[in-house]
Amino acid sequence: MSANSTPIHGNYHGYYAKRPAVKDPRLSLLPPELFRGASVLDVGCNEGWVTCEIAQSWGARRVLGVDIDDTLTRLAWKRKRTVWSTQEPTAAVDEKLRPGYFPASFEHSFGPLPIPSARPADKHLFPHNVSFRTADWTNTAIAQDAAGYDVVIAFSLTKWIHLNGGDDALLRFFRRVYDVLTPGGSLVLEPQAWETYAKAKRMDNRLRETAKCLKLRPNDFESLLQEIGFGAAQHLGTTGEGGRWIL
Repeated sequence: MSANSTPIHGNYHGYYAKRPAVKDPRLSLLPPELFRGASVLDVGCNEGWVTCEIAQSWGARRVLGVDIDDTLTRLAWKRKRTVWSTQEPTAAVDEKLRPGYFPASFEHSFGPLPIPSARPADKHLFPHNVSFRTADWTNTAIAQDAAGYDVVIAFSLTKWIHLNGGDDALLRFFRRVYDVLTPGGSLVLEPQAWETYAKAKRMDNRLRETAKCLKLRPNDFESLLQEIGFGAAQHLGTTGEGGRWIL
């Protein structure tokens, strides 16, 4: 974050306080099999709500959330304990444990439950299959990249990469994603509309100056991704404010 605490990277604190639902509607647009048994990277994870949901409810084998803001990363670890504390403690054979089984007031009143040590059989189950780290992932490789990812999530992120680093940074991000995806892997992208850049660039003079030099537009992303080597985009629908689309 900048010295004046302006969220110039889209790193809004309390972002999910406006969206208190247990399930993120953006995930409902995706095919259920996408995450099953997958290794997932959630770039710009904020406080980890989506990251934890993928790890807990979508059958992912391993999920890593990264964010440029260390305060948000710390809150994501806290979110993991909150989600674990409200999960159903036991389930019938062949049934999934229900998230949000206990009311949030239980954790508020008694504190979060400790996360037990992982047994070998549990390492790919929530809460042991999710972790977080602070990183400027667009510009810095991390150790976990070496193993690759089956799915990379980029929700409401491209505008901030674009305004902070220009066209070159956005190209670098897409190429980084392509390089770390396993064969047949998927990028789940929620680009922000060009019209939303106007408000964001007023946050900071540097963003405003960078915006003057931008030549790429969100409508260019599909062809740009194909030039890098991605397959044809699949539009999966719209959700949220402004009818944002997922591909």
